[in-house]
Amino acid sequence: MLNDALFYESYEVIGGKKYMAAAAANPFHGSIIGELHTVLNNYFRRQKCGRVFTDNVDVHFPDGNVFKPDMIVLTSANLSIIDWKRGIYGVPDMVVEVLSKSTMRRDVTIKKDFYESNGVKEYWIIDPWKESISVYLLSEGKYEPEGEYIYYDKAEWEDLTDEQRAEAKFDIKLSIFDDCIVNINDIFDWLHY
Repeated sequence: MLNDALFYESYEVIGGKKYMAAAAANPFHGSIIGELHTVLNNYFRRQKCGRVFTDNVDVHFPDGNVFKPDMIVLTSANLSIIDWKRGIYGVPDMVVEVLSKSTMRRDVTIKKDFYESNGVKEYWIIDPWKESISVYLLSEGKYEPEGEYIYYDKAEWEDLTDEQRAEAKFDIKLSIFDDCIVNINDIFDWLHY
């Protein structure tokens, strides 16, 4: 069966202006999202506590903006905003963007600001070149940086000082579920074997 979406232009609406959506993800970008999706989806399926969607799903925010985040997380309490044929109509609980050269600027500024103003509780920005994840949590209507998690291969780890090793953080706890933890090694290890 043909996917009707193949015949429509793909775009995002930001502040009332239409932007062509980024080209299809490359294997590097797709693998990062795939690894994170596997970890989160396994948790959500076991706990029966929500849904995880990957890129190319339109999110129609109440303010009129339409985004195609790389990953969208909805808790069970928020599943009513899913229109299974047309997209998501409302505010996701969590959004993830993987930086790419063509969209990086929007992801860290404009989109971050719109996610914040619409009330997305948690926003992750994954930097594939630094192999890091920056986590922002909504507090009183503003994003506060929760932390930056950096992947270190064996050689990089050996080069760190004792102080740097002590400060390194690897386990990212989702704010929306206390017992859902993503280890940064699960996202980037595949690059190094």
